[in-house]
Amino acid sequence: MKRTGIFYGSSTGMTEGVAHAIAQKLGVSSNNVHEAARLSQELVNEYDILILGSSTWGCGELQDDWYDAVKVLKNIDLSPKKIALFGCGDSESYPDTFCDAMGLLYEELKGTGCCFIGNHVDTDDYNFSSSVSVIDGEFIGLPLDEINESEKTEVRIENWIKNLPI
Repeated sequence: MKRTGIFYGSSTGMTEGVAHAIAQKLGVSSNNVHEAARLSQELVNEYDILILGSSTWGCGELQDDWYDAVKVLKNIDLSPKKIALFGCGDSESYPDTFCDAMGLLYEELKGTGCCFIGNHVDTDDYNFSSSVSVIDGEFIGLPLDEINESEKTEVRIENWIKNLPI
């Protein structure tokens, strides 16, 4: 089995909780779930698959820990890596920037040679007006709304995981 590491940026704990829920569903040990602030080249090199998650802040911004973490990732040869993205957003209060952070991670990493997986999530089950994480009519990772639709999170994670080539 390929080694999977999950990295998250979480200010309120919601994205951290989702990271651990994803790990549990995948059978990934909690030892392989890390804060984005701790991301290093050495840690990334331990994994074949990286699952990266961020909450969206302000007017569609990355969670703060990701700014330095992205710099680290962009200085690593990611061509042998598979990367899956997930994001947390608030579709009622911020429908025009819903889960934008996930799209920002994608934009930052798409030129690194990595292979994105889990990047075809249908938008039909979501209520939002705009998101940079939608490309060609699909989300480029798993969007979650723990504030307004937490009752859908478990099923959304399960459905997403079924389509991950892990």
